[in-house]
Formats: sequence, structure tokens, C-alpha cells
Amino acid sequence: MKQIATIQGYHAHVYFNADSVGQARTLCETAAAEFGVQMGRVHEKPVGPHPMWSCQLAATPEQFSQVLPWLALNRGELIIFAHPETGHELQDHRDHGIWLGTGLALDLSIFT
Repeated sequence: MKQIATIQGYHAHVYFNADSVGQARTLCETAAAEFGVQMGRVHEKPVGPHPMWSCQLAATPEQFSQVLPWLALNRGELIIFAHPETGHELQDHRDHGIWLGTGLALDLSIFT
């Protein structure tokens, strides 16, 4: 069996557009307040490998086990991409991602 890398934490990226920015902001603020996850900036442009506007939620493994099911049930029409933080950014984004909603193509060229 292949050894699993140590997971230091998780990121959940909530994707949105001009019509859904308010919904995304409310979702992220509520997640931060309810679960103690760290909310990043609300980016109204694509940032890093992400193809849409997004807001990052950073969670410990313990927080993630609680916030992921909540996000799945409360995301509405928003798309969420989550991945572990193992120190291997390309693999974390390419091989270990979790999609809530329709998966989108990431710009993985930034990791090469």
C-alpha cells in the first residue's frame, strides 16, 4: 500500500462570480464563525490556479472533518474545491482534490 503523506491542513476554495459574491462572502464568514476556520480574502479575480473568483478557507484536519459536510449542504449553487496541504502543491491540487459541485480545470502550470 502506498504511504500517505502527512496532512498539515486543508484549503477549501469557494468559487463565485459577480452575481454570487454576496452568497459566497456569507458562506465563508459563517464557516469561519461556526467552525473557527481561517477565512482569506474575497478575490474578485482569478488567483493562483483557480479559474474563478474565490475565497479560501484554511482548516486543520479536525476542523475540515466538520466543515466539509456543512459546506456540502450549505453551498447552494456555489462550486467548492478543497485539497489537503501536504507540502506537495501540484499533487495536492491535481491528485487529491475534492469537488463540491461541477469540477473545473485548474491552471496547474504555476506549480511547474
